[in-house]
Amino acid sequence: MEVQELQQMSLQLRRDVVEMVYRTKDGHPSPSFSVADIITALYFSVLHIDPAKPDWEDRDRLVLSKGHSCPVLYAALARRGFFPVEELYTLRYLDSHLQGHPYAPKTKGLDATTGSLGNGVSIGLGMALAARIRKKSYRVYVITGDGELGEGMIWEAAMAASHQKASNLTVFVDNNNYQSGGTVGEISGPYPIDEKWKAFGWNVLSIDGHSIPQILQAVEVAKAVKDRPTAIICKTVKGNGVSFMVGENSWHKRVYTEAEYEQAIKELGGNG
Repeated sequence: MEVQELQQMSLQLRRDVVEMVYRTKDGHPSPSFSVADIITALYFSVLHIDPAKPDWEDRDRLVLSKGHSCPVLYAALARRGFFPVEELYTLRYLDSHLQGHPYAPKTKGLDATTGSLGNGVSIGLGMALAARIRKKSYRVYVITGDGELGEGMIWEAAMAASHQKASNLTVFVDNNNYQSGGTVGEISGPYPIDEKWKAFGWNVLSIDGHSIPQILQAVEVAKAVKDRPTAIICKTVKGNGVSFMVGENSWHKRVYTEAEYEQAIKELGGNG
């Protein structure tokens, strides 16, 4: 896809999230919006995957460590062809294959089960090292939240990844400066995020996490680095794309009223 098409797809994925949360009356819309452009760039431009062969051994892997953002990941999988779009509207239903956090055995196209925060970088590192051992060329991408950086396991994995020179591992940090209980700066104080990853021996890039050209360029830079993993610090806005969600952290987990649903769809370029 060209950049303009990717930008339109990112709006479509956001509209899908609004539809899912409104119809099923549950879900995390705002954290999904902050990673929507990253997810779009990966699934529709970067990842070497084949919906007809979801278990293809040579596919690239994506680990959504901040698993509560899964509505936008499910939307990407559906739009990419892993399962019908209509199935999105079973989000969190009993026996649905679209659980409230990613559960790989149930959902076609998922590479990892996540939801307990802090595990994704370790999972991704295991996949990256497995590729080396098996002499595979696939790459592994992990998306973690900035509030999630308060989990010590992330830094254990970061240290190990640098020591192992796992250059086929790239971590996106969704730096929206919010977590469920308030701002990240108030609660867990991970700043300066870039300097911390550098101190652990990573190649570090800082970008606008809503700029698809910057996301794509950062991925290419990461691919060119052969002696260490890369952390891409993405400055994002929680709720990006819908005016009344920006700056209102209650949208971390909240359901749209009919009026809010219509306004959100309209602002995202739909027919609400």
